[in-house]
Amino acid sequence: MTLFVSSARHIATRSASRSNILLNSSRCLATAASKGSFQEKLASGPNLDDFISGDVEPNSRVILGNTKAPRLPSFLKTSIPTSESYARIKKDLRGLGLHTVCEEARCPNIGDCWGGKEGQDGKKSATATIMLMGDTCTRGCRFCSVKTSRTPPPLDPHEPENTAEAISRWGLGYIVLTSVDRDDLADGGAAHFASTIQKIKQKAPHILVEALTGDFAGNLECVSQVARSGLDVYAHNVETVEALTPFVRDRRATFRQSLRVLERAKEEGVRVTKTSIMLGVGEQEDQVLQALKDLRKSHVDVVTFGQYMRPTKRHMKVDRYVEPAEFERWKKVAEDLGFLYVASGPLVRSSYKAGEYFIENVLRGGAKVPKVSEEVVMAAAASAERSA
Repeated sequence: MTLFVSSARHIATRSASRSNILLNSSRCLATAASKGSFQEKLASGPNLDDFISGDVEPNSRVILGNTKAPRLPSFLKTSIPTSESYARIKKDLRGLGLHTVCEEARCPNIGDCWGGKEGQDGKKSATATIMLMGDTCTRGCRFCSVKTSRTPPPLDPHEPENTAEAISRWGLGYIVLTSVDRDDLADGGAAHFASTIQKIKQKAPHILVEALTGDFAGNLECVSQVARSGLDVYAHNVETVEALTPFVRDRRATFRQSLRVLERAKEEGVRVTKTSIMLGVGEQEDQVLQALKDLRKSHVDVVTFGQYMRPTKRHMKVDRYVEPAEFERWKKVAEDLGFLYVASGPLVRSSYKAGEYFIENVLRGGAKVPKVSEEVVMAAAASAERSA
């Protein structure tokens, strides 16, 4: 009986093996036939001449893509970052789970800021902009590449401590803290922001801290809470002129609301207030001039001008690329209006090389913040209008 079963198994195995061989052979034949058929079709199919009409010149130029979009000028192209300081800061950020607006907003100056610039003492002073409260914003400005959601993840309670720890060992002289907008929180994250500043000052009191905040949905008590936290500079960006604000920024943001934020910070005793304006989004000269006049009336000390650069095709288009000479002209106009410091250039950003600007000398006692009367502002504005 055992012998009969073994023989049966052997016969079944041989039959299955033969079936597999036949099946594989059939597949190979089918593949070969298919390959041969494809090669025949390829040989007898259309060639390049079939795609070109007979009336085309041999040396004609083929134009691809959207030819109406302005091309990126050479003065807006930057090098890939490679410095040791850049690598160290990036490694620490990953290890502590921190985010930076430098990366999230795809800033072209990340290599310069993280790499640092050599000063008179031979040391390099890097700057960085830490983005608090996660990497997901509750708003959707048309120029910004930061992720958006109505319900972003909850705040990390360890973030203030981790941020202070990282910054204290980087050897920075100037740090910029910013954040996503958190309209889902009752205080917009003001307490979290203030706590981070306080912990940084405890661990490294020599570091100058700039806070670049949102508008806290117009809640000025939240502005006051951050302004009283021990920071050195309070920054809030108007981003563009008043007429374009509804088209550039989230619908919950207004130009006048931003002015009130900057005014409240000054009322709380902050020595330096700061804002930023993008050019190249469709603004008119008279609109830019009016924005500057409004900012000076709100006692804003520092203004920066930079070129808007489209992060992705999902964002609003660049209206035009502004020439460096025009940035220089706006710098002169703003200085004549009485701004303490003006940074203006195609690659300038709100927190670009913040520690290298004149503002640091002011904060460390090298200069005083001037008081400019409304009469001076109006006289300078009239002069700027005549020269425009």
